[in-house]
Amino acid sequence: MNTAKKLALLGADILLLYGTLALTLLIRYGASSLFESWAVHVGPFSLLFILWLFVWYLADLYRPSAFRTRASLLSNLAIATAVAALLSTVALYLLSGIFELTPKTNLVIFSVLFLLLDFLARSMVSRKFATGALSVAVIGSSSLIPETAALLEKNPQIGYKITKIFATLSEQDLQDLKKQIREKRIDLVVTQPTFPEGSPTLISLYKLLMLEIEILNLWDFYEGIFEKIPLDELNETWFIENITTRRPFYDTAKRLVDMVASSILIIIFIPFMILTGILVLCSSAGSIIFSQERIGKGGKSFTLYKFRSMISDHNGSPWTEQRDARITPIGKILRYTHLDELPQLFNIFKGELSLTGPRPESAQLAEEFKAFPYYEIRHVIKPGLTGWAQIHYRPSASLEEAREKLRYDMYYIKNRSLFIDLLIVLKTVRYFFMSFGNSNSI
Repeated sequence: MNTAKKLALLGADILLLYGTLALTLLIRYGASSLFESWAVHVGPFSLLFILWLFVWYLADLYRPSAFRTRASLLSNLAIATAVAALLSTVALYLLSGIFELTPKTNLVIFSVLFLLLDFLARSMVSRKFATGALSVAVIGSSSLIPETAALLEKNPQIGYKITKIFATLSEQDLQDLKKQIREKRIDLVVTQPTFPEGSPTLISLYKLLMLEIEILNLWDFYEGIFEKIPLDELNETWFIENITTRRPFYDTAKRLVDMVASSILIIIFIPFMILTGILVLCSSAGSIIFSQERIGKGGKSFTLYKFRSMISDHNGSPWTEQRDARITPIGKILRYTHLDELPQLFNIFKGELSLTGPRPESAQLAEEFKAFPYYEIRHVIKPGLTGWAQIHYRPSASLEEAREKLRYDMYYIKNRSLFIDLLIVLKTVRYFFMSFGNSNSI
């Protein structure tokens, strides 16, 4: 689902929130008192709507997976509505002195109506995306093409359907494609960008422009759908054109946010850190803090701190499995809740780490990962406590999985912004107690 469709869904939800509020007030107070009750409720509920939209984002209701089946859509909406209603109740009571409004009955009516209306609206949108999917012709022989075609076939709600695939464009293929474009049977042409200058296929693609058809780069099309970068297909020119190593305003603003946020979080979590330290100390012999050399920005090493979750002086693989015998009983709890990561707040405050960015790897693993294409680009920015790869992919337990996560890291490096950082932090809050599994690297 591309950005335009996500924004359209967001806009529809905003309109639906206000429409549902008006309907709730109409049911509760009648048409004669609608404007008066609206003036009282619209301010507090507008603040609550921001909360509702955040819950919708955290529930992945703006991702294609939310639309796979009506049953899963209804289930996700019901859970999100219950969470949003509960948080709204708490917020209204905490702010009752400001708004003088604790609308228990109104909030119940609103929640039920919005659940039903949003389910109906999203069901209609899902059908529209599937039945109105754009027909795509793809030119090229890249291995990305069957992968992308399989995903689009499995998820018609994304809104694209690959109907024609050409390895190259012969004169006959060109005439066939032109005919389908004129007859509106092809809405979009996607081409791999590696055809040599002056090749017959490239010349044929140029001729298609006269038909006013949109032609997209396969790499960009793949990135927009998967939200990761097809590393194996790229070349050095792509990185030169797409990777910005310095963004003065963004870098300064991010460092300021890191310092303020880490300071506040250290103060908030100090009691938890003290308690965790005592539990680690009493549960097994060894130090409280586990420190390890990690690779940071520019390939420079720094010492990363975590609460020890394994037995001391352990040996073995740098990867860990879900039932790794080296993990202590307390360590299992710490890893599941990610409380073992709390000492890294001090790394953030010192400037060695950021709140968001690619996770720093140990020196041993970083050496192994150098075999991955363009791995060194990962170090052009500061590593993070959490990142785009962490909210989209499970902890890696093998070189192949680490390679996959690198694709997500590259997407972040290319598209990083304060807005994306905010989305990562919000999604990380959701996963704080909902781990994909135990952490897979020591």
